[in-house]
Amino acid sequence: MTSTKPNKKTLGARVQAAGDEMHSPTAATAADATGGAELPVSSEEFEALQHELDQALAKADENWKLYLGAHAEMENLRKRAEREVQNAHKFALERFFNELLPVRDSLELGLAAADGTVDVAKLREGVELTLRQLTAAMDKFGVREVDPLGAKFDPSQQEAMAMLPTDQAAPNTVVQVMQKGYLLNDRLIRPAKVIVAQAIPRPAS
Repeated sequence: MTSTKPNKKTLGARVQAAGDEMHSPTAATAADATGGAELPVSSEEFEALQHELDQALAKADENWKLYLGAHAEMENLRKRAEREVQNAHKFALERFFNELLPVRDSLELGLAAADGTVDVAKLREGVELTLRQLTAAMDKFGVREVDPLGAKFDPSQQEAMAMLPTDQAAPNTVVQVMQKGYLLNDRLIRPAKVIVAQAIPRPAS
């Protein structure tokens, strides 16, 4: 948006022109022709108007400077907000990956410690520790697993991979979870892949 500063020179020139006209020979002749009648604007009134004009121009100049300062401040705020948004997009996952780094460290240490012999008990203990670290990191950021074993099938959070005829579970309930699903702050990011119970058809009598 382009703003135009009040033209002080133009207004001043108009007042000066009015003053010149008031004191011009033409104006004096006109006064003589009317028998010495008073001029429309006296010198005192002219000076008062000039003073008021000077004050108005000074106030306009002050307001203009205030406007320029406010405009510059708004531009600075806009640019700072743009930088903050860009940084938020760029570094949104920084804290999350900082939580994941210990998990990676544990996996790398486990691989480095593995030699020709494998102690299954220690291997299991290391994997369980790493899984707990990963779960804790995900919990901090609102990630929750969807493990619907035994629950009624919910198509909004689960994906049925197959139907299993069985009399060991109520129809339309989950009898096996092939892959857990996950929610991020209650928003589904991956549905659970499940097998759903189906009633065994009864033979016709």
